Amino acid sequence: MTLKHLHFFAMGCALPLVAGVALAEGMAASNPVNVTASAAPAAAVTAAAPAAKADPRADIVKKIDGLKLEDVRMTPVNGVYEITRGSEISYVSSDGRYVILGDMVDIDKDSNLAENRRRAIRQRLIETVPESEMVVFSPKNPKYTVTVFTDIDCGYCRRLHSQIAEYNRLGIRVRYLFFPRSGPDTDSWHKAEAVWCAPNRNEALTRAKNGEDVKSPDCHANSIVARDWDLGHKLSVEGTPAIFLPSGEMLGGYAPPSQLAQYLKTGK
Repeated sequence: MTLKHLHFFAMGCALPLVAGVALAEGMAASNPVNVTASAAPAAAVTAAAPAAKADPRADIVKKIDGLKLEDVRMTPVNGVYEITRGSEISYVSSDGRYVILGDMVDIDKDSNLAENRRRAIRQRLIETVPESEMVVFSPKNPKYTVTVFTDIDCGYCRRLHSQIAEYNRLGIRVRYLFFPRSGPDTDSWHKAEAVWCAPNRNEALTRAKNGEDVKSPDCHANSIVARDWDLGHKLSVEGTPAIFLPSGEMLGGYAPPSQLAQYLKTGK
């Protein structure tokens, strides 16, 4: 029986009861017998509260290994959710069945939503490293700051560093993080550790980039190099040098000083 039917059924039941009371009162007038009519209480009808709507993100997380709830968020497109893994962006249907690999672009606003999101994530991840744990080459009054993942044995990394004075002259402050491409426990990795443990890290890095053998006491620098290495992977660094601009944009590869300064100034 529906709630509507129950409502009218309760009202219909009350009518004979009223008639019965009137009849009893009439009988009481001709017969000195006290007749008391007690009305039955109407049935209380409580509407059930609507069930809480399930969060589609929970189903998505169940289907994709290693994904956490906070890695999934809604997009402007109905039924499509964004997935983040480090700074990598992909999209998935609300039932977790279909994954879309590629960028989402708002044509009306001429805006790459995926790249905008990546840049924001890169900025946040890089900011987790204090500058005291970077090797920084800076002019007195810098105009721009870039963060560069470098491999001591990388040819283009050495070329970039050979022009560090020119970058500085153009107002570009360079913050180095280590990314030995050969991986842990290799010559490039140990060279990065030696640079970090040196009394003067800037001088040691320059010497190492020039091919000199840097000797330093062990200062347990593996954690620093490993932290940079892991961060580089989260930022999708695949080669060096990898240059990150203040906006979070990544330039993969070497950029001459004048070209980089122009790009920082104009975006072109």
